[in-house]
Amino acid sequence: MKLHELAHARSGDKGSTADISVIAYTPSTYPHLRTHLTPDRVRAHFPDLSPGPVHRYELPSLHALKFVLHDALDGGVTRSLALDAHGKSLAACLLEMDVPDLPPPTDSKNSKDPKDSKD
Repeated sequence: MKLHELAHARSGDKGSTADISVIAYTPSTYPHLRTHLTPDRVRAHFPDLSPGPVHRYELPSLHALKFVLHDALDGGVTRSLALDAHGKSLAACLLEMDVPDLPPPTDSKNSKDPKDSKD
């Protein structure tokens, strides 16, 4: 499955550093994102950028992950001749990452709505 099926993203820049925030559509998918979106996987997803270190910051109350890609923008907007010197397209690129499918929901008797009972 593609990451865009579980989350949306925004990206931006500060000098030569790009940042990408990934926000889960639902709170229940946030743990899945935490497990499968690692700094190493994000760095590997952008081989042509040759970013320096990639750091991940967790924002659990927002069900979001923020990735900071150091040295990813070739000097930044005032120095780079890159087409996307601000790194705005990086969010869309990351959303094309393959992630494992969500595990099937557990079928629990306790999860049924009591109003549906015929007693």
